[in-house]
Amino acid sequence: MADIDAVAAELYGLRPEEFTAARDAHAAAARKAGRRAEAKGIAALRKPTLAVWAANRLARADADQAGRLLELGEGLREAHRTLSGEELRKLSHQQHVVIAAMAGEARRLAGEAGQDLSAAVQREVEQILRSVLADPEAARDWVRGVLAKAPPPAVGFADVAPEPGAAPRPPMAGAERERKAEREREPEPDTGEAERRRREAELAEEALARAETERTQARTGLGALDEEIGLLEARLERVREEREHLAAAAEAAERRHRDAVREAKAARAAARTAAGR
Repeated sequence: MADIDAVAAELYGLRPEEFTAARDAHAAAARKAGRRAEAKGIAALRKPTLAVWAANRLARADADQAGRLLELGEGLREAHRTLSGEELRKLSHQQHVVIAAMAGEARRLAGEAGQDLSAAVQREVEQILRSVLADPEAARDWVRGVLAKAPPPAVGFADVAPEPGAAPRPPMAGAERERKAEREREPEPDTGEAERRRREAELAEEALARAETERTQARTGLGALDEEIGLLEARLERVREEREHLAAAAEAAERRHRDAVREAKAARAAARTAAGR
């Protein structure tokens, strides 16, 4: 198994188009050496998609960053367990911001390796990172850079049950504090109600975090486009000035050409007259 792990570590670091030939070569070498089980295990290694490869490359490039993402996932799990609305909102927002930034970094790293990631593939990378947070087994493979396939899409942490008696705890302020005593006098919600409220709070906080991230990305995109428009307008102005100078030079050259034609015609006529004498 150790040999298969070593081969997997090598293979999943290759570009997708290099994977199959290298895998088959390793499997053939193991068969030739009589290591049939190892050869079978190597041959079963799955070629990663471009998005999976980019996610693996991201984890390999910065192990500390990969570890911090998984720590963020643990914080989200704890917030779900305790139904802490304030902590959930903060961490959910942080999750979306961090994942968007990491997916952008994955695109940059892929470009350095000669692989261009489309916007659609970059979104796949984001989905993989979100799924990794909710799938401990996939997280173990991803953090080592040997994720073979994208984990199933995950929405929140459905497998994390709230602690007994826990109920959503949104941040209290103003009138909320005044209603605290009244809420405490209400009967404890049953498990089904607590779970429903937990899911509602979770989905609402994630929707808010996504909206905030999309707003930030949209503003950033608009700023970049405005800057590009400014640069293009300045370039257009320079081109117009260059055209005016060139037009003036062309007009002067045209005048010189007309003068030269007249002078040449007069010179030819004078030459013919002189020759006839």
